[in-house]
Amino acid sequence: MQVNNSKPELDWTQRYSDFLIGNKSRQERIVYQRDRARVIHSASFRRLQAKTQIFGLNESDFYRTRLTHSMEVAQIGSGLVEQLITVGEGQNHLNWLPSFYLIESICLAHDLGHPPFGHGGEIALNYMMRKYGGFEGNAQTLRILSRLGEYTTNNGIDLSRRATLGVLKYPAIYDDIIKKTPQYLEKIKQKDVTDFKTLNMQQWQPPKSIYNDEKIIFDWVLALFSEQDRAKFIELKASEQGFYKTQHKSLDTTLMEVADDIAYGVHDLEDAVAIGVLPKDLWQKKVIEHKVFQRHKLWEDEINNRLFSGRAKGRKHAISKIVDIMIESVKIIEKESFEHPLLRYQATLGKAESEVLELLKSFIYENVITLPEVKGMEYKGQLIVLDLFKSLRANPQALLPRNTYEKFKYATNQRDKYRIISDYISGMTNTYASRLYEKLFTASQGSIFDRL
Repeated sequence: MQVNNSKPELDWTQRYSDFLIGNKSRQERIVYQRDRARVIHSASFRRLQAKTQIFGLNESDFYRTRLTHSMEVAQIGSGLVEQLITVGEGQNHLNWLPSFYLIESICLAHDLGHPPFGHGGEIALNYMMRKYGGFEGNAQTLRILSRLGEYTTNNGIDLSRRATLGVLKYPAIYDDIIKKTPQYLEKIKQKDVTDFKTLNMQQWQPPKSIYNDEKIIFDWVLALFSEQDRAKFIELKASEQGFYKTQHKSLDTTLMEVADDIAYGVHDLEDAVAIGVLPKDLWQKKVIEHKVFQRHKLWEDEINNRLFSGRAKGRKHAISKIVDIMIESVKIIEKESFEHPLLRYQATLGKAESEVLELLKSFIYENVITLPEVKGMEYKGQLIVLDLFKSLRANPQALLPRNTYEKFKYATNQRDKYRIISDYISGMTNTYASRLYEKLFTASQGSIFDRL
């Protein structure tokens, strides 16, 4: 299959608002620089400072939030591109690597749609929206970029076509996925439980997808690919978890995901060590002595000693060294079934580094994410989201902000009305959601002078 390795077409810099009125594409550097600026200055990005990464916001000022996580992903993403440029002289993919502005825009935007209380809030919103189009954090990100963001009246933050493609982690429509899942469709028919405390929330993990409401944007983003590439890109495959899953991502998305995985596996490790939930003997047993690390000894004992030295400088040096090891292993592989370079070229880590990073991610999940103390806070956040949704749905005129209620009032069907409530709650920070919950449900809290 012939591949076009010339410089990217200018149409990738086009914004949807320009497409609607027939404006031509603009200079690449200026467009991607403005993409980054639009994300940084958006309200959704600022709100990430009050949304949790792993630990609660009130635990310490040190631990990461979604905002600091997104900034670290952007820094790692730039490092990955720089590494590929450094070692890529004369290689075909070089012209198609994203600029630093572009990859930072994508990385900074990748978590904009995450609701309060992390994945717990995501599951709670998906339960309440299960009959009305579902809720999923990545789908909400696209919705903010293309519809809800404040930069334009009707087209959200309105990033360039290529930046929007880079944020599309799961190129599939929610409705299409659940139609292939009969057991989920049967569950959707169930009535709401009367007491959310009796609800098994793990049954309501959302399918990784985008909403049907954003299909027009989805189609616009993919319009520059051939019909064959588009059909291949949106292929779904059955998985053991129940939902059909997407199989393909763009070049820029793979770079963002590698950066995200490094930040999750390595930087979140730093938080866990700092808080004291990961003692050195557990690290030694579960990671250093694990067969994967024994097969790929990517760093010496000095790094382990610094990681658990009890000093911030030593710990930071160790973390930086591990990140550097990961970044320096990045390479480009080809999916030969695709014609277009943005789908054909894929970023990945070296085999050894990839296996060790998967070990780190599993270690963090098993020994931090699933700790009863952490899951207990997540559970409390789920209950807050569920009760807020139920109350706002029952009393929209009294409880919704006036501008939100105006949208609710003029929505033409129940699905659109509930999506407006979902948008409102998902945009809340942990702090805002907790304060609103206390104002509504705690007798001693709340005042008419509270400005929420």
